[in-house]
Amino acid sequence: MRLKVIAMLAAVSLVAACSSSGEEAATTENTGTQTTAAPPPPAPSGPVAGSREHFIQVAGDRVFFAFDRSDLSDQAQSTLDAQAAWLGSFPAVTVTIEGHADERGTDDYNLALSARRAAAARDYLIAKGVAAGRIETLAYGESRPAAIGSNEAAWAQNRRAVTVLTGGLGS
Repeated sequence: MRLKVIAMLAAVSLVAACSSSGEEAATTENTGTQTTAAPPPPAPSGPVAGSREHFIQVAGDRVFFAFDRSDLSDQAQSTLDAQAAWLGSFPAVTVTIEGHADERGTDDYNLALSARRAAAARDYLIAKGVAAGRIETLAYGESRPAAIGSNEAAWAQNRRAVTVLTGGLGS
C-alpha cells in the first residue's frame, strides 16, 4: 500500500513538472536571456474612421424640428456642430441633407416645409465652415416617414433633416 502511494505521488509530481502555464519563456541560444511573447494587439473596435457608421456614431446623422417649424433648436445646432467638425476632418466627403415632415398638412405645404428644414441644416453647416459645394439638399415632405403612426411620438420622429454621406468615403 505504501509503495502504491509513493508511486502515485511520483507520477503526479512528474506530470506537474511537465505542465506549463501557457506563458512559456523562450530562451535564445546566443544570449541565454529569457523573453516572453508579447500579447497580440487588441482587435480594432468600432466603425472605420471616415465611414458612414463612424459619422453616425461620432456626429449623429439627423436633427429634429418642432411642429410647423424649420428653425434649429439648441440640440439640433449641437448635432450640426459635431457634423461640421467631422466633415472638417474628412474634406473629400460630400453630403445630401434630406428634409422631411410629418403627415399633417397638405403635400405641397409639407414639401416646402421639408425643403426649408434641409436648407436650415445646410446653411448652418456652411456657416460653420463646410464648403457649400459639398452639400446638396432634397425635400421629401411626408413621403418617407421614419416612424409610422398618427400620434405625437411618430410625428416628432418624422419632423427631421437627415445628413447622408454621398461621396468621398474611404470605405
